[in-house]
Amino acid sequence: METVSGSLASALKIEPGITAIIGSGGKSTLLKMLGLELMRAGGRVLLCTTTHMFPVAGVPWDGSSRRLDAAPWKPGALHAPGCTCEACSGLVRGSICQAGVLDPQTGKLSSPAEALDQLAQRFDYVLAEADGSKRLPLKAHAPWEPVIPPGTANIVWLVGASGLGKPISEAVHRPKLFCERCDCEPTDVATPERVAQVLNAEMQALKLSTARIMLNQVDTLSDPAMAGRFEAALGRPVVANSLRG
Repeated sequence: METVSGSLASALKIEPGITAIIGSGGKSTLLKMLGLELMRAGGRVLLCTTTHMFPVAGVPWDGSSRRLDAAPWKPGALHAPGCTCEACSGLVRGSICQAGVLDPQTGKLSSPAEALDQLAQRFDYVLAEADGSKRLPLKAHAPWEPVIPPGTANIVWLVGASGLGKPISEAVHRPKLFCERCDCEPTDVATPERVAQVLNAEMQALKLSTARIMLNQVDTLSDPAMAGRFEAALGRPVVANSLRG
């Protein structure tokens, strides 16, 4: 199991183009941290969603309710007075912004009006949240998920380690679907083996075998051996981390 000690982009083998972030257990945090890292490395970065998400704190929004018309934010451009985000702290080399249609009632952004493969022609990296998890560490995907945009170059599948060892009914978004895929009950525990079984079944059904798997929140594990058990049951490499947003 690989533990991230340096670059997130390197550990996850992120290439230029569209990156879809799916799963549960820290997607918004990964979106922001990966975006800022790529920006500091000189990349032109756009953050967005293919479903719905709350705006990423500290990252400028173009402010358009229709399409992305403003240039990405750069050092010296106007931003919120007194902002202490990493970008405003002078760590910028490239540029970063977020786009999408803002719903004033929910405060959430939906997908940009302009297709992501079109936006990708103007940015080095387009990072998109591609499903939801109701802030739970584990999830099972419904038939309409995830919403992977055409031309996606990278897929990162996040799994929240804080859900391992907890009752499925408490830790999993869509517990009924989860239980159908690993033949158990909602009152049963979300063992590393059950989580891996569900993930493998979904990867096969969704034809997402090239996705890179990140086990986040490993610092919350009461038994550190569960991380290794998850990787062994999954049967493929896992990147382990504990993101802090």
